Amino acid sequence: MSSLHKSRIADFQDVLKEPTIALEKLQELSFSGIPCEGGLRCLCWKILLNYLPLERASWTSILAKQRELYSQFLREMIIQPGIAKANMGVSREDVTFEDHPLNPNPDSRWNTYFKDNEVLLQIDKDVRLCPDISFFQRATEYPCLLILDPQNEFETLRKRVEQTTLKSQTVARNRSGVTNMSSPHKNAAPSSLNEYEVLPNGCEAHWEVVERILFIYAKLNPGIAYVQGMNEIVGPLYYTFATDPNSEWKEHAEADTFFCFTNLMAEIRDNFIKSLDDSQCGITYKMEKVYSTLKDKDMELYLKLQEQNIKPQFFAFRWLTLLLSQEFLLPDVIRIWDSLFADSSRFDFLLLVCCAMLILIREQLLEGDFTVNMRLLQDYPITDICQILQKAKELQDSQ
Repeated sequence: MSSLHKSRIADFQDVLKEPTIALEKLQELSFSGIPCEGGLRCLCWKILLNYLPLERASWTSILAKQRELYSQFLREMIIQPGIAKANMGVSREDVTFEDHPLNPNPDSRWNTYFKDNEVLLQIDKDVRLCPDISFFQRATEYPCLLILDPQNEFETLRKRVEQTTLKSQTVARNRSGVTNMSSPHKNAAPSSLNEYEVLPNGCEAHWEVVERILFIYAKLNPGIAYVQGMNEIVGPLYYTFATDPNSEWKEHAEADTFFCFTNLMAEIRDNFIKSLDDSQCGITYKMEKVYSTLKDKDMELYLKLQEQNIKPQFFAFRWLTLLLSQEFLLPDVIRIWDSLFADSSRFDFLLLVCCAMLILIREQLLEGDFTVNMRLLQDYPITDICQILQKAKELQDSQ
């Protein structure tokens, strides 16, 4: 480890040991990348995403309270419906006129159950296919005992997916560009389904934990529920927390990820709501902002893209909505997110990163035709994240 890196670790430790964290100082340090040693990144992300307050003394009580709240969500949204389903139809008396599988009443427990299954099937399909590393297929060291208690006979999410007969094609909620332009940087889905086989009873894979987080989020946020692409947002968060070197924190990766994901979605959820696309907080406005920034910084390149009718929707939709999580490999995505979470203007820097990505391949774009340029933008060629972030910082400083 270089002396410079040791010095950076010491700088973070100095800030984080203060009774009240100096947020601006933490943001300034984090913007240049957070060391992963000692769980520094996990802790900084929790603070930057407003999960942990700036007062250190309250961390223990807040974490205990939030983790117990998450356990309550598990009981109410997975365990209790599972028990109800296990009991439903056991005897004729249980299948009442008021609540039976064909009851059209929207308040029927069965109706809710079937609607939840539609969402669950889409989540299940996405969380199995999207992660690009084997980590998500491996067993977690800390399976959820509330769910996996061998004494339980209730229906878990795993059983619900196995038992349901709905075809996932009927429930897709795709938004243009999120999944149909999958980046070649990501490994193709394995041809063998063995990687997706569930683990023995009592064990669960990391992707099953991610599935549970997304399902509970969808239940608690019915206005947006689940939209494809959310799995790409929760994945890097969960990976970071589930690989925390501090086992005491790693054990609670699921609950901590849920609340950090919820806080992050509160800031970017408008990107996922189609009815807001053309509003000032919607994704269309942000995509146009990338082009207006490019126009200010590089008029020649801007005019070239305009001339070829290459609209920002063709590539920037995915870049912005998924915080670049499909454009780069996971370790690089995590490094980019250090800077994004540390951005005091909250994701204005993301627009500059996108603009920097265009300017760094300007020569290729100026020479290429429509087809060549679309391929460049949908399979971005530069893998040096430091170069991209440095260019984005230059653009920021020149404003």
